[in-house]
Amino acid sequence: MSDKSHYNSTQVASSSPGFRKGPRWLATGTVDQRPYDNFVNTKDNHGDAVNIPAIAFCERGEVVMAGQTGSIAARWRELQGRDGWKGLLSPLDVDLRRTLVAYGELAQAVYDGFIRERKSRFAGAPRHARADVLSNSAATQGQAGMYRVTRFFYATSGVELPEALMLRSLSREPWSKSSNWMGFVAVATDAGAAALGRRDVVVAWRGTLLPLEWVDNLDFTMAEAPELLGTTAPLVHRGWLSVYTSYDSTSRYNKTSARDQVIIIIIIIIIIIIIIKHICLLEINFEFLTFFVLKEVRRLVDQFKDEQMSITVTGHSLGAAVATLNAVDIVVNAFNRPSSSSSASSCPVTGFLFASPRVGDFEFKKLFAVLPDLHLLRVRNALDVVPAYPILPYTDVGVELPIDTRSSPYLKRPGDLTTWHNLECYLHGVAGAQPGSKSGFKLAIDRDISFVNKSTGALKDEYLVPDSWWVPKNKSMAEDAGGLWKLDDHEDDDNA
Repeated sequence: MSDKSHYNSTQVASSSPGFRKGPRWLATGTVDQRPYDNFVNTKDNHGDAVNIPAIAFCERGEVVMAGQTGSIAARWRELQGRDGWKGLLSPLDVDLRRTLVAYGELAQAVYDGFIRERKSRFAGAPRHARADVLSNSAATQGQAGMYRVTRFFYATSGVELPEALMLRSLSREPWSKSSNWMGFVAVATDAGAAALGRRDVVVAWRGTLLPLEWVDNLDFTMAEAPELLGTTAPLVHRGWLSVYTSYDSTSRYNKTSARDQVIIIIIIIIIIIIIIKHICLLEINFEFLTFFVLKEVRRLVDQFKDEQMSITVTGHSLGAAVATLNAVDIVVNAFNRPSSSSSASSCPVTGFLFASPRVGDFEFKKLFAVLPDLHLLRVRNALDVVPAYPILPYTDVGVELPIDTRSSPYLKRPGDLTTWHNLECYLHGVAGAQPGSKSGFKLAIDRDISFVNKSTGALKDEYLVPDSWWVPKNKSMAEDAGGLWKLDDHEDDDNA
């Protein structure tokens, strides 16, 4: 790619990838020019040593000091749902707001980096390499120093899905005829682990791409999933299951399913942490790991069973449904342990989901309720129709956090189906929702309201933010050495 900083957004400091350098617009209409006085030595996403600001943004305006423990680090088990978020939802705890926004932004980064142009041969692929995907998303520029993306994963489907879910290139030579980029796995950096209080592994899933006409046309047939759930009693949505488990032996990207890709990556990350703690190993060859870890991990897990870890899945819309299956799969099949030993300690698995459709029937809900170490918080906007689908016999799982973006004084009223479902509108709602209060809406964290209009026109015109402003510079057209303009929209990556 000829220009990594090709989005029409605030520039990132060249010495510190992932951190905003200049002013940013807040909801008050003022400009924040917070100086960066303190720096810490760390590595950037390419592995090079750099000095970065000590402030690591969890979201716009809220900060955690790298290398210091804040309230999120001290309360992480509570915030990850250990107690079912009792006492945290009404009123909505400010640290839980920060947590929800941070994970929602990681899911948003998949949308931001997804190539939607069907005239591109890379339609459906990631725009950026793993090292750059967070720093090139407006939502996650502040988290680029907190997490390192270790792997992209891809999905295909064994059943026909609308274009809103799976995008196909018009090119005669597409990068893939059957696969779409569905998300990434990331692990907290040293600075991120210090700020979060543990080494967090994140699985972020992409959701739907187009407006909601797909809901009416989707097949709501149910299916058994014994390999995932360990029993044939629960039934789940056949479409969500297909996205999660289907593979295509002819595709470079889906010789294994998205499920298997994620599971392999999670095991590898857990093992990397154990080995680094044990022998200070700085670089691990991922392919080599798959050969030697099965024998070695059992010996190491007992020695490092006290390692503080968490696994967090996040997603929006379709991505939230698939993330639910992902979370259940991890716990049922004990992938939150570094070995298959029944005596090995496990780490908590939490889902932070937005606009999630229902996934399974009552038997699925019963199974979900008895799984240890599994917690799920669903954010639901009042008039969003997607969480109401499918109807009976499907049922909800986990804990629901209701919000109502109609109460926001920043958004056009009453809104429409698209804005009620949009992830950036959801995150705006989380930033200001006041459940249990008569005030309705008040921004508790200073999240940039211009994000609302990245792919919508939901923001009131008085704020002078263009509709759907998140577009690549020149739509990724670049002039070559011969003076011809060509589409240059994909950054090579050995995983992509």
